[in-house]
Amino acid sequence: MTSKKEVRILLVGDPGVGKTSLILTLVSEEFPDEVPAKAEEITIPADVTPERVPTHIVDYSSQEQDEDILQDELAKSNVICVIYSVDDEDSIERITSFWLPYIRTYLGDDHKKPVILVGNKCDLMDFSTEEIMRPIMNDFAEVETCVECSARTLKNISEMFYYAQKAVLHPTAAVYNSEEKELTLQCKKALTRVFKICDLDNDSILNDDEVHLFQVKCFHAPLHAQSLDDVKAIVKRNISDGVIKNGLSLKGFLFLHTLFIQRGRHETTWTVLRTFGYDDNLQLTKEYLSPKIHVGLGCTTELSFEGLQFLKLLFQKYDEDNDGYLSPPELQNLFSTCPMMPWGPDVNNTVCTNHNGWISLAGYLAQWELTTLLDVPRTIEYLAYLGYQYLKDGQLSAITVTRDKKIDLDKKQTSRNVFRCHVLGAKGVGKTSLLQGHLNRNLRYVATLNKEHLSSFTINTVQVYGQEKYLLLHEVDVAVSDMLNPTEMNCDVACLVYDVTNPRTFEFCARMYLKHFLDSRIPTLVVACKTEHPPIRQDYHLSPAQFCHKYKLPPPQNFTCIDKVNREVYIKLATMAAYPHVRDIISRDDKIYMKIGLVAAALAGLGFLVYRMTATHSSR
Repeated sequence: MTSKKEVRILLVGDPGVGKTSLILTLVSEEFPDEVPAKAEEITIPADVTPERVPTHIVDYSSQEQDEDILQDELAKSNVICVIYSVDDEDSIERITSFWLPYIRTYLGDDHKKPVILVGNKCDLMDFSTEEIMRPIMNDFAEVETCVECSARTLKNISEMFYYAQKAVLHPTAAVYNSEEKELTLQCKKALTRVFKICDLDNDSILNDDEVHLFQVKCFHAPLHAQSLDDVKAIVKRNISDGVIKNGLSLKGFLFLHTLFIQRGRHETTWTVLRTFGYDDNLQLTKEYLSPKIHVGLGCTTELSFEGLQFLKLLFQKYDEDNDGYLSPPELQNLFSTCPMMPWGPDVNNTVCTNHNGWISLAGYLAQWELTTLLDVPRTIEYLAYLGYQYLKDGQLSAITVTRDKKIDLDKKQTSRNVFRCHVLGAKGVGKTSLLQGHLNRNLRYVATLNKEHLSSFTINTVQVYGQEKYLLLHEVDVAVSDMLNPTEMNCDVACLVYDVTNPRTFEFCARMYLKHFLDSRIPTLVVACKTEHPPIRQDYHLSPAQFCHKYKLPPPQNFTCIDKVNREVYIKLATMAAYPHVRDIISRDDKIYMKIGLVAAALAGLGFLVYRMTATHSSR
């Protein structure tokens, strides 16, 4: 796996060092009788290169080309081969007095473009110049390696171009610090993320099964038992705590990659890094983090079965004490493979938690459903950070794009599982209590909450005729003008809240309904809050009950949560969202909902019967 689509190799050096001869010898596999001043650019097809990448080789001649062309070629190249003649001290001296400084002057002192030093004509000398080159490699970090070859005898010709190609596809500088002889900090960070993703049981050790899966995912071949034992033996001999309980520790994992690079097997480490989404600069690629997803107008996004399954496994992996909740350290550990926590402190007041504020499994999944509905690119990105692609297909398999809501309305049925309810009401009517009640929190609990971390969203599951649906409540902050923008109107059901103890609050609900919802297809429920107190007559020409009757709305739903939360209101809202087509024919005694429930139950029973018949037939 490589992030490059092609490799462009530029050969530079003083006249007479043999640049053109090297290119012609590579192509013809014999030393040319006549050598032109400059070779034409050649392209080596992908199918004949070790890395299966098209490779372009470009010659530069100061006799035929000017400095502008040189600078243009430096910019276009992926790797630069500085050619010198091993029997010419002047050409060796010019490496540091001209060529490397010139390249830095044009590309910048901190450029990352790899440079290969190539000593040609080694057939003319009995000794190597590699010792002379070593100080140069130490002084110029961009120099990847030095190779000696001979165009005349064909010695190391193919190796020279292979090293050049390898310097592009498997660059050293990003992963290894040659001076300190260890992995770079960025490489350690990337490989630590890889280790954590592959450590499926979260015991800080890669056992044999985990190593086997890692090998198959990265290299598409299993690691045989004897080979794995040999690897562990090497780690044990070289580093303490590299193997623990017969498994590979993070320390041992990092040592192995250091060893690979020191032995010139950069491609092993780069294959791993690219499998997990890293580019040449050890940044996760845009393609890895953000595969394109099309969400049509009127469609919504939810987690698929595969997405929910992965997230459940992740929860169980990091719930170290198996208490069904993620403590702050456990939550921090779960997101340790991500650049930052995706959720702020308000998450504890958005989903279900225990009395310590620790998120339950149900609350954790609900928060992911909220994110997927409101910001699906963020869910897709964080699934990449968390290693979804390691266990499943690409992140898009974790997402279900529902069909257009208009089709659901026309067909009078929906397969959606997540519904959005916008809660509107005057200030102080009890919207916060209504939202927090959705999390089974009563008024006494709400009074203890940190107001700075209150959320305008809450989400929880609701049983709608035996089916579990997610209901997302969103408190909409209505502007002074009482106008709602298209986003604030984008919901499956509207909840208009008034306070039975404040006579001026229902008028707001009536005004909002007539202005925004009367002519819409959005089902609307009026909720009377604080019904533990005696109701006061509302300052409106119609009572709430008369208003609802006139406009064929369900009668006002009473809500209180002073001690026990009245959950009927959430069931009613979720049912109206799931069956919006019945909004105009709802009777006062709610018989229609009973009919819907019977139909839903009948359909569920029919589906089970068909399944049993199919299963019986298959078994025969």
